[in-house]
Amino acid sequence: MLPRGRFAPTPSGALHVGSARTALASALSAWSAGGRWVLRVEDLDAVRAAPGATAAMLDDLRWLGLDWDEGPGVGGPSAPYAQRDRAPLYAATLDWLRARGLVYPCACSRRDIELASQAPHGAEPVYPGTCRDHDPDAVLARARSLGRGVSWRFRTYPDASPVVVRDLLRGFFSQQVHREVGDFVVMRADGVASYQLAVVVDDVAMDITEVVRGDDLLASTPRQVLLYEALGATLPTWAHLPLVLGGDGERLAKRSGSMGIAALRERGVSAGWLRGWLLESLGARDQGALRASAEGFSLAAVDASPVVWRAPG
Repeated sequence: MLPRGRFAPTPSGALHVGSARTALASALSAWSAGGRWVLRVEDLDAVRAAPGATAAMLDDLRWLGLDWDEGPGVGGPSAPYAQRDRAPLYAATLDWLRARGLVYPCACSRRDIELASQAPHGAEPVYPGTCRDHDPDAVLARARSLGRGVSWRFRTYPDASPVVVRDLLRGFFSQQVHREVGDFVVMRADGVASYQLAVVVDDVAMDITEVVRGDDLLASTPRQVLLYEALGATLPTWAHLPLVLGGDGERLAKRSGSMGIAALRERGVSAGWLRGWLLESLGARDQGALRASAEGFSLAAVDASPVVWRAPG
């Protein structure tokens, strides 16, 4: 099977240099082996989605010369390519997991979990298993009495072996999910699928064979491995790219408007210059068209150290 890569941005702000670098690395890797590159918009969270952000991101990608093989405006066999239109698939997957006893309802609020957790202040609390062994009907009744919905959590086990992820850039990453995360949410109390569930369901449904993304998502990968295994699906290869840092050593984030692609365009930075910088940062040769530049590209050869943004001029 030819490789299928994907770029799956969240439209919560402007596309920035770091995200563009991730998109390019994913595309080059797929194209280098004659594969296809898929664009999927992860717009499940209506609160985080910024008005007009999706259209702006697509325009910035096209400006850079990153034309996807499947996705919004192009179509393809795995449509729809926006998560907001894929909710029935997530609900069906939850039903499948429920029927096999792999998930259970939870009536706990975030505050409940924080109070019951022993996590240091500011740390993400580990779910203590409050609702794990309760009768599901009793949990649902408690949630109704509190005026809440229930979330659904995936069962993890204290005696399970650590999940080991092999990453093309990071090597091996290990996590005992029960101890370090706890039973994790796959469907929120508002009925919206969690990132962990949606990303796995979509990658499986779209036959994605390689996942390239920022290394801030590495720690979530073991949870996704557990979902792949529960669904009987083949694991993709993973490559978690290092962050792009500003000259001050701080991470370029979506809130860094000056590093947004749109802002760079407004300042007169050319698509050719930016493509060249991105290609150089990935160890790829600039051969004009990006598909030509994919020849000989290998994710395994990308430097695993953070990259410092160098402004033109």
